[in-house]
Amino acid sequence: MVIMSRIGRKPIEIPEGVDIKINKQLITVKGPKGELSYEFRPEIRVKIEAGKVSVSVKRQTKQSKAFWGLTRALLANMVKGVVDSYEKKLEIHGIGYKAKMEEEELVLSVGFTHFVKIKSPKGIKILVEKNIITVSGIDKQLVGLTASRIRKVRPAEPYKGKGIRYQGEQIRRKAGKKAATATVG
Repeated sequence: MVIMSRIGRKPIEIPEGVDIKINKQLITVKGPKGELSYEFRPEIRVKIEAGKVSVSVKRQTKQSKAFWGLTRALLANMVKGVVDSYEKKLEIHGIGYKAKMEEEELVLSVGFTHFVKIKSPKGIKILVEKNIITVSGIDKQLVGLTASRIRKVRPAEPYKGKGIRYQGEQIRRKAGKKAATATVG
């Protein structure tokens, strides 16, 4: 029985200016924006041929199909990241809610009695413009993780919509309490 992965069998085009090196189980992708490396599983084989990276299964196991697709997706994200870089935007909603950068720390004032400080991880750039926080970097996973950490400080609540949300995210609103009319009889 041959196991096939729809994502895993697609080759990855290597754009101009990107250098990929494989050393045993470690693959390093170097491009104009920076360098990323990833250690792939021993049951997966990665080959570079004719300007393309192909991923295949070396040893059949229960999870080899999943690791095949995962490895291919991670490599494609690495190649795109060193060329274009990734970015996530967050919006702050609420009266008096603010954000500012102090050196390498994002300082949030979001309704608590204290400021919340979030240190920017290495390789991640955070920009603040009015009520928009932009998180950017070459590592897709780290950009998403940093953006989710910022959002987790004060997620948007469903009654007034105050808090931090991803740009374009729709918050399902609730009606809230209604005043009950008392009838005296």
